[in-house]
Amino acid sequence: MEENDQTPPSEEMQSLTVTPAASSSSNPTTPQLLSLEERFQLVRSVGEECIQEDELRNLLEKKPLPICYDGFEPSGRMHIAQGVMKTINVNKLTKAGCKMKIWIADWFAQLNNKMGGDLKKIKTVGEYLIEIWKAVGMDIDGDKVEFLWSSDEINSRAHEYWPLVMDIARRNKLPRIMRCVQIMGRSEQDELTAAQIFYPCMQCADIFFLKVLILLLSKMVLYQQADICQLGMDQRKVNVLAREYCDDIKRKNKPIILSHHMLPGLQQGQEKMSKSDPSSSIFMEDEEVEVKTKIKKAYCPPQIVEGNPCLEYIKHIVFPWFNKFKVERNPENGGEKIYESFEELVSDYESGGLHPGDLKPALAKALNMILQPVRDHFSKDPKAKDLLKRVKGYRVTR
Repeated sequence: MEENDQTPPSEEMQSLTVTPAASSSSNPTTPQLLSLEERFQLVRSVGEECIQEDELRNLLEKKPLPICYDGFEPSGRMHIAQGVMKTINVNKLTKAGCKMKIWIADWFAQLNNKMGGDLKKIKTVGEYLIEIWKAVGMDIDGDKVEFLWSSDEINSRAHEYWPLVMDIARRNKLPRIMRCVQIMGRSEQDELTAAQIFYPCMQCADIFFLKVLILLLSKMVLYQQADICQLGMDQRKVNVLAREYCDDIKRKNKPIILSHHMLPGLQQGQEKMSKSDPSSSIFMEDEEVEVKTKIKKAYCPPQIVEGNPCLEYIKHIVFPWFNKFKVERNPENGGEKIYESFEELVSDYESGGLHPGDLKPALAKALNMILQPVRDHFSKDPKAKDLLKRVKGYRVTR
């Protein structure tokens, strides 16, 4: 075909001012009670890694409403990292004055053969995910959080999306794309379909494809491109690909990468939770007795902190949620103790002052307190109850 040296499609996606008559709007304001430094520290606390911190500080100083992006494949029941950790992180970001756009990646789940590639089942799982986030306490009031279905968004602006995907694809060699397959839970050694090889180019394009209309100073401002990619460490490589793409097209404003910690599985040596292994994780609608049983069987060696999943749960879920950790013991075993910091708990655990036999029941109790509103919602709300029944009946596929 004849070559046509056109401007890369994403270069055209810059901020612009449009008239108030255009489309719907949200009108959040920058939090008045937080200083720039407080906002920076709050946002930075979300990520185990940030690329780059100076860019993040400049963004928070210059832009009234930074746009954060995360995406989820609807691939089965939601575990506690996707549910509670994500809620903690989103609420931090919105408190700091950011707007969160959550990409319900139904087409991506189909590309990755989740739910056997059945798009109807995938959409059902997506609705279930949203119900959980609402039930557990994600702060979605005032348009702070927007859920977007990838199929709807791409279909509505296909003339923008596919040229962008194609431009990313033609600018990268196959080995570079293959290094990104970790984002799908795959490895470079796996036998991949052509769809799975195309997947990273599409996820990279999502970052530049997002749009949001914000009412600022009585004018509708159209922001295009996510400012912050707030995904897990396992998504890091495709986010770096997006920054490299900015270099290729000479775009100055690169997406900031804020990668959160990956919570490990409950069994020894499990680097991350697995939906195909129910014993490896706590699911958001697990019954109270199931949570107790899973924590009781979890790997938790005495006086060993490194690689201890129970301590990881306390650090990344319990302390951010309650700002404390309460251990109830008989007086002869040390009595009740409330830990005000994770460092204090670690010191006691390493010295033997806190035994796994006391830590585990306290952890199970704290997790059940967090999950109870979700259980209540899925037992009392007819729509949620039906969604859960259907999702539990689906077979998890890779």
